[in-house]
Amino acid sequence: MNASTHPLITFVGGGNMASAIIGGLLRQGHPATRLQVVEPWDEQRARLAQQFPGIAIFGSAGTELQPSDLVVWAVKPQTFKEAAAAASPFVAGALHLSVAAGITSESMARWLASERIVRAMPNTPALVGLGMTGLMARAAVGADDKSLIERVVRTTGELVWVNVEDDLDAVTALSGSGPAYVFYFLEAMRDAGARMGLAPEVAQRLAIGTFIGAATLAQRSTDPLQTLRERVTSKGGTTYAAITSMEASGMKTAFEEALFAAQTRAEELGREFGK
Repeated sequence: MNASTHPLITFVGGGNMASAIIGGLLRQGHPATRLQVVEPWDEQRARLAQQFPGIAIFGSAGTELQPSDLVVWAVKPQTFKEAAAAASPFVAGALHLSVAAGITSESMARWLASERIVRAMPNTPALVGLGMTGLMARAAVGADDKSLIERVVRTTGELVWVNVEDDLDAVTALSGSGPAYVFYFLEAMRDAGARMGLAPEVAQRLAIGTFIGAATLAQRSTDPLQTLRERVTSKGGTTYAAITSMEASGMKTAFEEALFAAQTRAEELGREFGK
């Protein structure tokens, strides 16, 4: 395709999530000349320039920015308002995609003077093209806008749309923060394996391989998760002993409460930094 057929995408913020999307776009043939980044930190700009030759990188927003078809707001919630005030005059008329946790589309519409806003909650496996992203669009976002958003987000993995914005707080708790829960359990499995006498690197390899295999089986199977679990859990066997121990300790309830805590914090972020 000719470069002119590709949308001009501006990233405000050039951290991990922006890098994941940029990398995915470039791998799928999006020209580097149709990407630009506003990143205030010198070190991060240098990393971006080394990692993605050919993209335009600026320390601040200004008249040198090309007119944007899409702006990806990849900034921390606490800096979004300030970043919007600085950059919004130079990206008028663009479609906006935010990956900032908690900040509501209502706050963004006020700061950006635009209704064409999509909120996204991605997760860090996007860095290896295996991300899971939840999306919510305001009413002014049309079918073509949604199609463009999907093209961009699919460069990092899978996506799901939700209709109610409050649901994104649940998405944040479940999949946005979810990779940390997986790493937490992997650490526990590795450490338990080492205590049982395995070399830590062997225990870690076994744990990671088990998570990958089990998740892939769950993804490909049409059976309910409970059925898959029960097939491994013969009464009186080793797995039964482990599951019984977890249930006795209240692990499932504690884990669910942890996710509710993450959801509550996502709601708090919106109130705290969305004023």
